[in-house]
Amino acid sequence: MSITVTDIQRAATTLAAELPITPVCSAPRLSRTLGVSLFLKLETQHHTGSFKERGALNKLKSLSVAERDRGVVAMSAGNHAQAVAHHATRLGLASTIVMPAMTPFSKVERTKALGATVVIHGDTLDQAERHAYDLAEQQGLMFIHPYNDRAIIAGQGTLALEFLKAVPSLEVLVVPVGGGGLISGVAVAAKAMKPGITVIGVEAALYPSMRQVLDGRPVECGGVTLAEGIAVKAPGDLCSDLVRRTVDDLVVVDEASLERAVYEFVSQQKLVVEGAGAAGLAAVMADPSRFAGRTVGLITCGGNIDDRILAQVMMRGLVREGRLVRLRIGLVDVPGVLARIAGVIGDAGGNIVEVRHQRLFYDVPVKMAELEVVVETRDRTHIDDIIARLSASDFTAHVLPDTVGVA
Repeated sequence: MSITVTDIQRAATTLAAELPITPVCSAPRLSRTLGVSLFLKLETQHHTGSFKERGALNKLKSLSVAERDRGVVAMSAGNHAQAVAHHATRLGLASTIVMPAMTPFSKVERTKALGATVVIHGDTLDQAERHAYDLAEQQGLMFIHPYNDRAIIAGQGTLALEFLKAVPSLEVLVVPVGGGGLISGVAVAAKAMKPGITVIGVEAALYPSMRQVLDGRPVECGGVTLAEGIAVKAPGDLCSDLVRRTVDDLVVVDEASLERAVYEFVSQQKLVVEGAGAAGLAAVMADPSRFAGRTVGLITCGGNIDDRILAQVMMRGLVREGRLVRLRIGLVDVPGVLARIAGVIGDAGGNIVEVRHQRLFYDVPVKMAELEVVVETRDRTHIDDIIARLSASDFTAHVLPDTVGVA
């Protein structure tokens, strides 16, 4: 049995008293840069930081009293785990979450803190899923699938009802795709409310499993991706059928595009999103002409990015923009020369954040040395000015080629 807008409207009624409507905001700076009119649905503002609460709560509320008394089990390495744990605890249900061994410790601890019993099993999500099904059979627990479930899909679809009510002028919805639960519900609801709207799904290039399934090809995907929330090897069959009938196109975005999108969300919009949550923006940035002049809705589906990963993304973004650069400077190894170099860079408005003075390991004359400095700058033009000033002071300097200019 398929999913209809009536199912989604019924889910909206179920969730209304217990799940606040998430904000919608415009993104004027990103819109100007890309030549589109962007609106963002901030699913990052849910209690557990992702859209997964919609489907999880709708599914839990659909259980009978007898099923609730049995308790629930789910498999997840992140957002679904926290959503199920949070709402099961809130509703007085016992929950068990099976997480693979590669799950970050912080996510394990957050899931425990939300009241779930966490079982670490297997090296992959597939292995964790099989164990969760085993526990469901052995202990009589109700299995809560992360995406291939009618109640889950209907719950996720409530997002589109809210989005189009807030911005009726939306012409395009760009939706991250992993297992397919989110885009299935969103597409069904959006097409029912506004038949002419275009729905585009976005997969990580390392995990194009939904496209492969729809094309009838064997699923071949894998690798380390920033968008682990949509790194799914086995889309749901119910989801795949709905995507085939309701989604206009599927595109893929590479890792560099995902990284740039996370960076732009923080730097331009002051919004923290995880890799999967940035997939929609990555797609628009990769092909802005496709969306030019149109009113586009992006779903920031989650904000649970690891702090260390976010820090790396931000620093690498500064390098790409020429706001952080490594210079190699040749110098005569005599007293006072370091002070002179620092003075030139400082007078030019650069800020030295790191220095390495190398005498032994570079191929330079014995009476000379080379200096590597990491400098904060305004942009690439500012870098050129600093190098010119160093040259005018008789210091040869060049940018190390593996730092600035990354596309």
